Amino acid sequence: MARIAGIEIPKNKRGEVGLTYIYGIGRSTAQYILTKAGIDHNKKVIDWNDDEQTAIRNVINNEFKTEGALRSETQVNIKRLLDIACYRGLRHRKGLPLRGQRTRTNSRTKKGKRKTVAGKKKVTK
Repeated sequence: MARIAGIEIPKNKRGEVGLTYIYGIGRSTAQYILTKAGIDHNKKVIDWNDDEQTAIRNVINNEFKTEGALRSETQVNIKRLLDIACYRGLRHRKGLPLRGQRTRTNSRTKKGKRKTVAGKKKVTK
């Protein structure tokens, strides 16, 4: 297995797909990295030699923020929104979607499992 940015990349995957296992690197970024390092996109990770792995590491370290640094930056940004109590910060605090999605239905991922509320009882005479 190739170890890049502290992540073990699966050896049986194509390089383009394998790099997406690193937090902060998606498909298009992986393609860019491989092009910049001069490696074929379809080449499997197991077929990379040491020089190619070094080239990939250098491109990632010099041009991209990944893993821990990116996660901490994201957390700092969210904390800033919470501190200034802007609309997005309040939505983060309440655990609701913050980009204008509807919440009457949907948004179960953000709100969590349904909390059933009992129906109103009929008054008998």
